[in-house]
Amino acid sequence: MKIGELSERSGLSRDTIRLYEKNGLIASSASKSATNNYREYGEDVLLQLQFVGSARDVGISIADLRELMKAFFDSGDPSEAEKVMVAKVAELKVRIAQIENVISFLDAAIGKVRSGLDGL
Repeated sequence: MKIGELSERSGLSRDTIRLYEKNGLIASSASKSATNNYREYGEDVLLQLQFVGSARDVGISIADLRELMKAFFDSGDPSEAEKVMVAKVAELKVRIAQIENVISFLDAAIGKVRSGLDGL
C-alpha cells in the first residue's frame, strides 16, 4: 500500500509515518512501477505502527523504540524481545529512584527556604 492508504488506515499523518521510517522504526520498498518514486508498505507495517503508537503514547522515546522494534520484529526470537524489555524495565527503575532522590532533595530545600523566610 502507498503512504496515503497507510496514513488513512493507521490514523497517522504522512509526516509521522515518514519520521518513523527515517528513524528505522518501519520499512518500505520501492514501488514496482518504474514511472514514479512511490514507496510501498506491507500489511505488517500497520501492526508495527500500532505498536509504535502505543509505545509513543506512554512516552517511550524513538531511540528506545528502535531497540524494541529490532527485538520484536527483526530478531524473530521472543526471548530476545523479553531480554530487551527486562533490561529497559530495570533501567527505568533506576531512573525512577534517581528522580525520587531529586524530589526528596528539592522538598528538603523547599522546607529550608520556607523556614528561613518564616524567621525573617
